[in-house]
Amino acid sequence: MSSDGAGIARRGLMLVLSSPSGAGKTTLSRMLLEQDSNIELSISATTRPRRPNERDGVDYYFIDKVRFQAMVAREELLESALVFDNYYGTPRAPVESALSGGRDMLFDIDWQGTQQLVERAPEDLVSVFILPPSTDDLERRLISRAQDSPDVVARRMAKAADEMSHWAEYDYVIVNHEISSSLTELRAILQAERLKRRRQVGLSDFVRGLRAGR
Repeated sequence: MSSDGAGIARRGLMLVLSSPSGAGKTTLSRMLLEQDSNIELSISATTRPRRPNERDGVDYYFIDKVRFQAMVAREELLESALVFDNYYGTPRAPVESALSGGRDMLFDIDWQGTQQLVERAPEDLVSVFILPPSTDDLERRLISRAQDSPDVVARRMAKAADEMSHWAEYDYVIVNHEISSSLTELRAILQAERLKRRRQVGLSDFVRGLRAGR
């Protein structure tokens, strides 16, 4: 467990960011990781093909469907989901190791995965949904990324309405009008959640020491 200057240990937390594709969660994730040394990205396993700019073990663990199903059967995944005909899942072991060591984990997953984490680790979870300022803005962002074909962009737009319908299941909602302002809001959420009483596991001993004059 990590500790502050007073020697109070803290259990890590799981910070989940979800949004429809193109709303900005990947950019926010990257910026938060660059600015905060005590949070690390949870690397998901996926069966989807690797894109040219992606690295195995850094962006994702790229595995085949047989291996993925074996991990599910052995309960080695905290959550898993089928998205656009490909499977995604979060390996359990590295997350549990980080949390017990007082480090926070950042998750870039959809509402299906978030629901599973709510069921399995509600006390460790902090969930944030990122909304675009408008549907037109979302479509412009998807097109400007130039990562997907027009057919895939159309499929993502069609799915966005369903994804956004799950906003009320999250602890916090950020409307991403401007990326730097959204990052400030996200960092405020993270700082407040780190100070939650239940996560400061050494707090009781610290207060007893104060009351005893130590």
